[in-house]
Amino acid sequence: MNELILKLKIVISVLLTFIVGCTSTKFPSEVYNQYEYEKSYSFNEDTLKIELKNPLWSPLRVWVFNDNDSLQSVLNDLNPIVLDAQSDTIVVIPQVRNFDDRLRFSSRLGKLSKEIKPYKIELPFAKNKEYKILQGNNTNFTQNSNFSRYAIDFNLKTNDTVHSATNGYVVGVIDKYEFGGKSDKWRDYGNFITVYDPDSGIFCQYSHLVNSGSLVAIGDRVEMGQPIALSGNTGQSTVEHLHFNCLKPINNNDGLISIPVEFVNGQNGIDLKKGDVVTR
Repeated sequence: MNELILKLKIVISVLLTFIVGCTSTKFPSEVYNQYEYEKSYSFNEDTLKIELKNPLWSPLRVWVFNDNDSLQSVLNDLNPIVLDAQSDTIVVIPQVRNFDDRLRFSSRLGKLSKEIKPYKIELPFAKNKEYKILQGNNTNFTQNSNFSRYAIDFNLKTNDTVHSATNGYVVGVIDKYEFGGKSDKWRDYGNFITVYDPDSGIFCQYSHLVNSGSLVAIGDRVEMGQPIALSGNTGQSTVEHLHFNCLKPINNNDGLISIPVEFVNGQNGIDLKKGDVVTR
């Protein structure tokens, strides 16, 4: 009898492990946006009016699309429509024919004309802490694209506190995802925070955060060294860590491109290699 009970316990344990494993790798049913902006339009007789409002403390580029070829030709001359921080605009297009009332919008952070100034940043964790580098610049897996080439992975554990590397404003937050995995399919299901520094013009992203791990909200002003999030293992990730990336605006699909960084302690990000230990 005792042997039978033991076998049943083993079977139940295996089944529970399988169920939990399946749950943890299930893709989320909803895709979240890191920010929202206001967009609306109206059509009266032959005039199209498009209204855009940027609530963020960073510039925003907006593209408008329509299936009407003649209208799209006009829109192409306007795209992208650039809105400065906390600004709005109205675009009026006259003599529109055969409007099908189906405008589509796309946006990217920043504007190309903003000068990017040299700027030393802080390490993205607490003072008197040291962490190992898991992945350095321009390496394989997730850090060999234009968007992530100069990113750095620090081995922060789940719920370790992430600190802001710069002064600036929070312009993006996603913290509703729970799980992660190695597949490229997980790329869009990670939690992260985006902070914009208007002085230098750079954006810093802190990725793979734990579920509900944001300590700040969009619009918040943050100071260098301020706690802003809790680290985790969400999105395209196989181990708990902080993926840290600084970017500037560019005209490509992502809208931002990874840039090299220099820390206030004198270290250059490009010199940090896997296995190095850094201390703030």
